[in-house]
Amino acid sequence: MSKTYNFCAGPAALPEPVMLRAQQELLDWNGLGVSVMEISHRSKDYQELANKAEKDLRNLLDIGDEFAVLFLQGGASLQFASIPMSLLHSGREAEYVENGVWSKKAAEEAARFGKVNMINAVNIDENGIRSLTDSQSWNRTENPAYTHFTSNETIEGMRFSQVPQTNGPLIADMSSCILSERLDMKAFDLIYAGAQKNIGPAGMTIVIVKRELFEQMKFDGLPKVFNYEAQAKNGSMLNTPPTFAWYLASLVFDWLQEQGGVMRMEELAKQKSQLVYDCIDEDDFFTNPIAVKDRSMMNIPFFLKNESLSEKFLIQAQEAKLMGLKGHRSLGGMRVSLYNSVPLEGAQALVKFMREFKTLNG
Repeated sequence: MSKTYNFCAGPAALPEPVMLRAQQELLDWNGLGVSVMEISHRSKDYQELANKAEKDLRNLLDIGDEFAVLFLQGGASLQFASIPMSLLHSGREAEYVENGVWSKKAAEEAARFGKVNMINAVNIDENGIRSLTDSQSWNRTENPAYTHFTSNETIEGMRFSQVPQTNGPLIADMSSCILSERLDMKAFDLIYAGAQKNIGPAGMTIVIVKRELFEQMKFDGLPKVFNYEAQAKNGSMLNTPPTFAWYLASLVFDWLQEQGGVMRMEELAKQKSQLVYDCIDEDDFFTNPIAVKDRSMMNIPFFLKNESLSEKFLIQAQEAKLMGLKGHRSLGGMRVSLYNSVPLEGAQALVKFMREFKTLNG
């Protein structure tokens, strides 16, 4: 049977070796004769798994002891509320840099809890090409409670290649790009990422938070599960965590280290995305609406000049075992998601199909 390549935006592809290992261990994990899903999260065996997963993630991203690493329930959208509930108080204002759907959703949720300065960071030129504006032109808050930005917008396919400067704590939603490129952790105060793109299955969110930020957080009146400091003190186990998602994430971390770590993932991300962009840019049969300097390496939206061919493209791509290429419902067109688990061969197979389709339909 030929290989199916999965370009879904999330939930997304998982590494095949990880899936095979999980399959092998499903009924008998760690020699216990039962599944990892069936044992207590308080057991010695599971505690060792959790500790190793945290250690491996710290190693992959070079996370120092000044940060707490949390494995929490819920998606990144839960953090849209948890962050302002903790930090947006005393009448202060938070900055939200808006560069797409998810950054806008985060800002709108935060506005339910306090003052928000929504900074439009996108310029659209006369040809419909989107680009990120220079931060020098932004309408900044003088002393923000924090500055929030989405480093990679999954839907629009826009990426910040540089970390925005701020006068307050810097918070980043990295749901669709974490573990795909190296980070300078010193630049951030809090990073969060939904698991279902580069970490594991849906249902878990990683939060990496500087411990000194706890001092600025207001936890009075909050449900305890939203208390970052309490979660850190309890090893992310105030209540039963998403144990199977945590287990699968631990296998992904093992796999990443075997592949050469984040540095290797960054190299591959550049190769895979460049292959696709080069194909799109060859002529006007396909188009990408993002300025070259701001293009995502993880999510590539594109359109056919002849939109009447779009449905045919998707049907034939599916027949060629290239799945998950339909664009987001808000934009239409196509979208290629090239997360770490998508191999270079997948990008090559897609480009081969795109060129053949263009030859037959151009």
